[in-house]
Amino acid sequence: MCESCDSNATQNANGRRRFLQLAGLGAGALLLAGALPDNVAQAAEKTAPPPKPQNAISPDHALQRLMEGNQRYVAGTSTTHDFKDEREALVSGQNPFVAVLGCSDSRIAPEYAFDTARGDLFAIRVAGNFVTDEGLASLEYAIAVLGAPLILVLGHESCGAIGAGIKAVKDRTVFPGHIQKLTDALKPSVEKVLTQPGSLIENATAQNVKDSVERLKHASPLLTDALSKGTLKIVGGVYRLATGKVDLIT
Repeated sequence: MCESCDSNATQNANGRRRFLQLAGLGAGALLLAGALPDNVAQAAEKTAPPPKPQNAISPDHALQRLMEGNQRYVAGTSTTHDFKDEREALVSGQNPFVAVLGCSDSRIAPEYAFDTARGDLFAIRVAGNFVTDEGLASLEYAIAVLGAPLILVLGHESCGAIGAGIKAVKDRTVFPGHIQKLTDALKPSVEKVLTQPGSLIENATAQNVKDSVERLKHASPLLTDALSKGTLKIVGGVYRLATGKVDLIT
């Protein structure tokens, strides 16, 4: 094959790959990828308002709103939500104001803990609330496509996954099945606080949240770009089982 033909074939193959990649994305991702011209993007913005306009807020406002919801939950004054109207409003799409990476523990329900309605909170849950590749991809989607301005990493007291991580470090316990992979992911956070005073499980829980926040801040160009532009904030917190209060971790 001649050099020119080979070059054309390569360009065509690259073009097909890019088309297939973009074909699987929604309109928001197409705009993000620069696949639509500015005039089309502007028209889309004018004709397609967000399903919940009240969720199109700054990162600081999102954090304030989230913590005000937690205060209502703690006080027992949670809002009564009209789920019927919310379902109808969200048929066309979603624009949550926060993405939460939380633990799978059945005692912690982020939607309740922050008194949020349908379409407000984008939840990723895994035992131990640590960052997995799949969780990172889900958070990228929440930020880059859905436009969420805030990520919260939410740990909690008496976390069984953290407890298992401690046993894996201190007693060299080997767990069955895929549980070992979970404890392996949590070991680094446990090891950082082994010699700290106070409760090991509380210290490890807080450290795991801090480590997850730091990883998210550097793990993805999509997230670091949003952080640099000021359109995203990433914070951590610990849920208190007895009161329902969430304490933010700096």
